[in-house]
Amino acid sequence: MRRLSAFLVAAALASGCASQTVSTSTSLEATALNTLTPEETREGFRLLFDGKSLDQWRIYRGTDAGTWDIQEGTLHHGPGDGADLITKEQFGDFELRLDWKLAPGGNSGIFYRGTEEYDAIYWTAPEMQVLDDSAHADGRNRLTSAGSAYGLYAAPAGIVRPAGQWNSVRIVVRGRQVEHWMNGVKVVTYELQSPDWSAKVAASKFKEWPKYGLAPRGHIAVQVHGNDVWYRNVRILALD
Repeated sequence: MRRLSAFLVAAALASGCASQTVSTSTSLEATALNTLTPEETREGFRLLFDGKSLDQWRIYRGTDAGTWDIQEGTLHHGPGDGADLITKEQFGDFELRLDWKLAPGGNSGIFYRGTEEYDAIYWTAPEMQVLDDSAHADGRNRLTSAGSAYGLYAAPAGIVRPAGQWNSVRIVVRGRQVEHWMNGVKVVTYELQSPDWSAKVAASKFKEWPKYGLAPRGHIAVQVHGNDVWYRNVRILALD
């Protein structure tokens, strides 16, 4: 009887834990592709990509979407060269949400508050790294791994999902305060133009570009890096 009672208690606890796991987990497939949830609609989010049109985007210093295309409702760039894709609109304070996935060994990035003053957007825009940590050399350094503020603020290991799987991210920018979230976990937080940030920039390659990270508003962009990359569910809430 004692053994039976213990078994029943253990089974009940296991069932409760399983229910808790299911109820608190977030499925990237649960919401219809490239749509807003009722809560996002109430909060004022809007889509930057509806899965059908690239009208809200153009390549850096260009007029059209270049070599980017739409593949099964996703924003896609295939292997090979191309130009980074930027929003036609500029944003100051915002919360950006999107999903991304890469081919094995892939590399890309999400830029924010970028301007077109220089030859490349990364000369002005901070970047949230998009990477297959397990197969790309940059994954061996937390400063250049998935979720990091590239080259400046490290993201923890073990949060990014493997190549071929979708990762859900958020970038929140309020004034000088920045947060990177990946798969429900806050992986980076920093303050633009703070003493700590300025020291890190001075010790990095970004010291070569005096306007790096200084623009109060600018374009959001996704990066071409020579491999297959896909983005979907791109939505934004303006906070200013």
